[in-house]
Amino acid sequence: MNPRLEESASPYLRSHAGNPVAWFPWGEEAFVEARRRDVPVLVSIGYSTCHWCHVMARESFSDAGTAAELNRGFVAIKVDREEHPEVDAAYMAAASAFTQNLGWPLTVFTTPEGRPFYAGTYFPPEPRSGLPSFGQVIAAVGEAWTDRRDQIDGTAAAIAEALAQARGEGAAAALPSDEDISRAASSIAAREDRQFGGFGDGEAPKFPIATALRFLQAAPGAAASAVAGRALSAMTASPLRDPVEGGFFRYATRRDWSVPHYERMLTDNAQLLDVAIDAGDEPTARGIAAFLIDVLQQPGGGFGAAQDSESWIDGARSEGGYYARDAASRTDLEAPAVDGKIVTGWNGLAIGALARAGARLDEQSLVEAARWAADAVIGTNVRTDGLLVRASLDEIPSTAAATLADYGQLASGLAALAVATGEVAYAERARNLVVACVDEDGQVRTPGGGDPVLVAQGIQTPDAASDGDEPSGQAALAEAAVSLWMLGAGDDLRRLAESIVSAQAITALAQPLAHGSLLRVAALLARPPRQLVVVGDDRSAPLPSVARTLPADVLAILTAQQSVRFADAGFALFADKSPRGGLPTAYDCHDFACRLPVTDPAELVAEN
Repeated sequence: MNPRLEESASPYLRSHAGNPVAWFPWGEEAFVEARRRDVPVLVSIGYSTCHWCHVMARESFSDAGTAAELNRGFVAIKVDREEHPEVDAAYMAAASAFTQNLGWPLTVFTTPEGRPFYAGTYFPPEPRSGLPSFGQVIAAVGEAWTDRRDQIDGTAAAIAEALAQARGEGAAAALPSDEDISRAASSIAAREDRQFGGFGDGEAPKFPIATALRFLQAAPGAAASAVAGRALSAMTASPLRDPVEGGFFRYATRRDWSVPHYERMLTDNAQLLDVAIDAGDEPTARGIAAFLIDVLQQPGGGFGAAQDSESWIDGARSEGGYYARDAASRTDLEAPAVDGKIVTGWNGLAIGALARAGARLDEQSLVEAARWAADAVIGTNVRTDGLLVRASLDEIPSTAAATLADYGQLASGLAALAVATGEVAYAERARNLVVACVDEDGQVRTPGGGDPVLVAQGIQTPDAASDGDEPSGQAALAEAAVSLWMLGAGDDLRRLAESIVSAQAITALAQPLAHGSLLRVAALLARPPRQLVVVGDDRSAPLPSVARTLPADVLAILTAQQSVRFADAGFALFADKSPRGGLPTAYDCHDFACRLPVTDPAELVAEN
């Protein structure tokens, strides 16, 4: 076994520890060794629930002959893209110079200085469908390294220069208006598949694109929200949703949401839980929540990154076979493995979604699951200097640096948890995380400076202003700032969100499907928020129950003591909010201007 991988905080790397390839984990040590030997570097990037990563591992990386060729002529690095998203983004951008079919496994060859000069994705063990075999690829790269070194160096330099030029801030603009946001929502809605729901008439594969669905639910008018509702209903009724354990699969290979790719990701399901709650679809919401808690939540409290598509059935690896069984048949099968890696930001998405769902459904078990996860992340994924790490495994923190998205997503989740539990300490920590992302000049930055190896090599990571399968770092930070501003944490947080949205507005409005998270924040900023605060000791009284049914950007049901603690900590929304006459009392506020407090549920409904 390879001790360098066996001791990793990544299940993906651990799964390769038995390969005959002499893998290094991501780090400077591998490049030092490549420079000492004057050989090229193979950077192989994947993740533990990636089907084709498993296939290439079985076909090539487990083959003794292939491994011998790699070990003789290369230094090989194995990277978990979920643990090192900046590394993945940098090399994915470089790979686009060589292939349009980007994906994972990502196979990149670099100089000992880390400069990419050739890349591809999956390579088969023998030539197939126009693809060279992996053996042919490494032989060709080795021959070029020996005989045409000057060409390799020139290609690597040109790619590095192109990446540096591609990195840049969007042109600044004003905040999008209601009309701008409505047009962006209409642009997405125009792509609706009217027959099967979702986006892309006639297109496959088909993804949920939860970031876009959440934007449509926040956009002005009922038409946009209806598109999101139809998409959710179609997916819920389709094979994309596991009817036994409740979670949604990664994507469908056909337009009607059938023949799923059977990975189940934390990011997708956390965001779809929010979509279901906002759509009023309680059964779907409860099913997703059950999947998150029963399948992905780890013994230490955090949520694992994903569940695999493959499992063992009758002594063979089966993709999707487990999910084709009914509940009774599954009891005799070994479930597909869960990647137990606790990714900081993704846990923030789940914490926020479960906290909001628990508050809306009056289901304290969901809130407690979110609290357990938050405490686990805070306990393990926060360094002694207050900086975040990207991930942990078995309560052992990774050395990978956290991204801007980790800070923003965790801060948003903690803000929601603070409201759901009434514990202001979570909101204070969320505020500290957001403040840490702004330098003395008011510019957004990633605390700690990003991946140190890429920085040392001078390799630029493309700005991830658009969404992938999760909110971008910029959008996540803006959402966290808005969430805290709505609690009364100060207008400086609103101004931070406005500056982030304004800087990306032109690009986001031109490509709304790829910027749903940022546009959702723009929609929140374009209208006055409704903040509904109920103060009283009896959470089950009629007034709190009625408040849970009303639409609001902030729904806070607190005790009098909790309200005072929030106000004392600088969250001005809660100042002077106390029960009247010993009864639970509701304060219905719009942009911090509150109507007269009421204790009668009928009066609260009449004001709606």
